[in-house]
Amino acid sequence: MKRVLCLLENGFEEIEAITPVDVLRRAGVEVVLAGVSGTAVMGKCGIRIEADVLLENVSLDGFDALFLPGGPAVMELRGNAKILDLIRDFSAKDKLIAAICAAPLLLNDAGVLEGRKFTAHFTTTNELPENRGERVVTDGAFITSRGAGTALDFGLEMVAILAGATVRDEVAAAIMV
Repeated sequence: MKRVLCLLENGFEEIEAITPVDVLRRAGVEVVLAGVSGTAVMGKCGIRIEADVLLENVSLDGFDALFLPGGPAVMELRGNAKILDLIRDFSAKDKLIAAICAAPLLLNDAGVLEGRKFTAHFTTTNELPENRGERVVTDGAFITSRGAGTALDFGLEMVAILAGATVRDEVAAAIMV
């Protein structure tokens, strides 16, 4: 079974986190919700999520992918050296990194975005002028998506890469995409 580490910090965008997590779990992918600064995490729109574990207590061995939801939390995480090191580690090991909305800013800050095709929320264009503006972009071990409205497509793309196109199609049919 594939395993995904999803980072949650106060101010995360709920749709961008929960929709892909739901789709991944429907596909049989294990997703561990890791709270960065606590296990009770408040989303941007006031929805409180209980993370499975505090990030500092997670053994990073055995994860196949890192998932970074967007939202105002990204601005908080940009100054966190441990998060940037985690991104660099996943990238160095050529493990899947999935980032949506403003989260590609974290990839840029970690120095792993250069030379990659990507998309992101339009508000990041000043810092990420190479933003393609597409719904979902896959480039090697990187999947990016532009925002809450593309979260389902983004989640299904993660399923395709982690569990295969057949499983993606089965999940898409079951939820009537």
